[in-house]
Amino acid sequence: MTNINQSKFEKAKKVFNDVYDKYDLMNDLMSFGIHRIWKERLVDWMNPKRTDCLIDLASGTGDIARAFLKRTNNLAKVTCVDPNKLMIEEGKAKLKSFKNIDWICAPAEKLPFRNEQFDIYSVSFGLRNFSNIDKSLQEARRVLKIGGRIICLEFSKIENEILNQFYKVYSKTIPIIGKYVVGSAEPYEYLNRTIDKFYNQEELLNL
Repeated sequence: MTNINQSKFEKAKKVFNDVYDKYDLMNDLMSFGIHRIWKERLVDWMNPKRTDCLIDLASGTGDIARAFLKRTNNLAKVTCVDPNKLMIEEGKAKLKSFKNIDWICAPAEKLPFRNEQFDIYSVSFGLRNFSNIDKSLQEARRVLKIGGRIICLEFSKIENEILNQFYKVYSKTIPIIGKYVVGSAEPYEYLNRTIDKFYNQEELLNL
């Protein structure tokens, strides 16, 4: 397994340009709404405090930011980072009532922040799209305060063979759903390919 290269990074940007306005709807349809539970569990693990500064990479439309701020009565600080300008604009519109969010368009491999600035670095369903995962993790370490945490929510390999067979069948339906809802199956064929080529849990943990 090798890191996703720059051409695939550009492909990812095009994919999200095509689906940004249906992004939340498709997440609900593809996961039967369960992605919302996964994200709430992610924030449970963060155990956010009112003084915390969170940087959320591949932030999409800001689901993690919203959950994080709700846990802190809107007193914490969140910086949402995404390489896709259209996705950022969608997030800004969705979370316009939240005042403690900065929206930054930047790649994970080159973050425009000083050293040791954040308490928590999170990334949800975006790590596999980074063009250079090693460099992205180095950047994560650089911008985290001493004792800071990286918390990642990502698709990976299914170890239960029965569940894996079910997933293989189900995953073939995702591009069909995408074609009906978004008007194109290709973005969701890309989604399946990136999951298939990504690290397993132990490999990612070692990184």
